[in-house]
Amino acid sequence: MTAKVIEWNGITRHDVPAERILQGALDHGMEGVVLMGYDNDGELYLASSYADGGTVLWLMEQLRHRLMGFDKG
Repeated sequence: MTAKVIEWNGITRHDVPAERILQGALDHGMEGVVLMGYDNDGELYLASSYADGGTVLWLMEQLRHRLMGFDKG
């Protein structure tokens, strides 16, 4: 008997591998991205496909607002 694994896209309290998140973004067909996190040495990492820092900051603030629950979008 083989098991069928179903990808669950709900909220979790467990970390998810970066590869899964990156592949999901590629599969989603993103227009542009801002990537933030820690590298393997624990150093902050930031990369963006947007050249304008204001656009990056605006996107980060919009998503922070949603993450905090102020925007149910």
